[in-house]
Amino acid sequence: MTRTGTRREARAALGGILAAAVMAIAGTAVAQEKVLRVGMTAADIPYPAGQPDQGFEGFRFMGYMLYDPLVLWDLSSADKPAALIPGLAESWSVDATDKTKWTFKLRQGVKYHDGGEFTADDVLWNFEVARDTKAKHYDPKQAAQIATRIPDLKEIRKVDKYTIEIITHTPTAYVPYQVSFWFMPSKAHWEKVGSWEAFAKQPVGTGPWKLQRLVPRERAEMVGHKEYWNPKRVPKVDRIILLPIPEASARTAALLSRQVDWIEAPSPDTIPRLKQAGMQIVTNGYPHNWAIAPSRAAGSPWNDVRVRKAANLCIDREGINQLLGGLSLPAKGHMPPGDTWFGKPKFELGYRPDEARKMMAEAGFSGSKKLTVKIAISTSGSGQMQPLPMFEAIQANLNECFFNVTAEVMEWNALTAFARNPANHPDIVKAGVDSVIISRAIQDPFSAFDRFYLPNRIPPGGSNWGMVDDPEYTALLKKASQSFDLETQNLVLGEMHAALVDKAEWIWVTHDVNPRALARNVKGFVQAKSWFQDLTPVTKD
Repeated sequence: MTRTGTRREARAALGGILAAAVMAIAGTAVAQEKVLRVGMTAADIPYPAGQPDQGFEGFRFMGYMLYDPLVLWDLSSADKPAALIPGLAESWSVDATDKTKWTFKLRQGVKYHDGGEFTADDVLWNFEVARDTKAKHYDPKQAAQIATRIPDLKEIRKVDKYTIEIITHTPTAYVPYQVSFWFMPSKAHWEKVGSWEAFAKQPVGTGPWKLQRLVPRERAEMVGHKEYWNPKRVPKVDRIILLPIPEASARTAALLSRQVDWIEAPSPDTIPRLKQAGMQIVTNGYPHNWAIAPSRAAGSPWNDVRVRKAANLCIDREGINQLLGGLSLPAKGHMPPGDTWFGKPKFELGYRPDEARKMMAEAGFSGSKKLTVKIAISTSGSGQMQPLPMFEAIQANLNECFFNVTAEVMEWNALTAFARNPANHPDIVKAGVDSVIISRAIQDPFSAFDRFYLPNRIPPGGSNWGMVDDPEYTALLKKASQSFDLETQNLVLGEMHAALVDKAEWIWVTHDVNPRALARNVKGFVQAKSWFQDLTPVTKD
């Protein structure tokens, strides 16, 4: 696979964008302001009207900054996994006799950026934004982003101004997790401006930041919302400027030249130089995996478990970790080693190429009869670490084990749109793609398991791109989701994880440690054990 020309063009384009952005920043920033400039891995600014695109980097730098969900993640600790805490809802409970009914008590006195009050009407209206295709305020862009996050929500009823009732299709303990990804734009402001296009130019949420200016593919400028409802999370810097810089070397150069103060996913080979320059390198393990999700559609080469197991035994994960400068955690399964849900799988992942070749031979393949597979992958974006160098390492490994690996390379948003269709979709079949690599957030039971392995989550109903349909998985996941006792739920999810590993359902590669590099004068940041991070306590000397 050749990417020299693409990189050269990307550097030239990014150089022009960065120069223009820096000039604009210099012209707009007031000398007394504390300004934090962030280099993202995304190729564009995330969609600002409600539910963002650009994967979970969009959630991190647009969603949770401009808006709030009913339930938030506690991102205040670096020592323990992020847990759910009250957000726009002060409390929630499930009906003791009918576990399809949940009551959410909304926080009173919450004000939108324009001074309007957040109430139950906003929640009902935002549900229509994602679900009611006949509503004037229905937004297909937001619906595409949130549909797979709140699939169990059937109906929302208003009890009073500050109370709502959520009705689910079936009993599930996962409702609080699902609504933690669902943001609440202002109903009144949309009705004032009349369209989502106009709303995106001047978005109004309840979050700790307000969008002041956006230039597509160049920058977004946010200022602190000083009247934010939680005084402990009022931003400490005056302004944040987000710059899309998808190439790792360009991000590193921007930090070293003081054009930015913060970069996501620095290039591993530049870490020593960054440290020598006084930059802070911050990492922390969190629930994430980077894996090959194979198609299980009819006729897929991955339907043979021997092929999937062989692929899992032919990847040098420690070598990839070295490629990443030690900034990863080699995978032993879907969940990180030692996780609560890891269970006791019998099949052990590792680098055993001789064993892998033996399995491939049993499946009918050899050095003269290789198995051709085509993997869709992105160039950058949303927790991808260094996807192209990592892919090339995987490609070289698998090609030594009687595979012939090719790639379908695309931009991150294009890849996620591609994967919103099932593996047997005509466009995917036409492209010859039989597997995808997309970084996955696995921080709650629904996100980690249900959306990937239940047959009713096959797109457009969820993220089960590979069309996995296994009765054992379905039974275990139903039992887990309907277990309202956490200890019981954890045990069942451990059984589920063991089943996944023993059947080599995916080809797991590595878990991210979320590396980022900060200038020496950036203070107050706590790297949570989460995909998401809180920038409100960050300040600059």
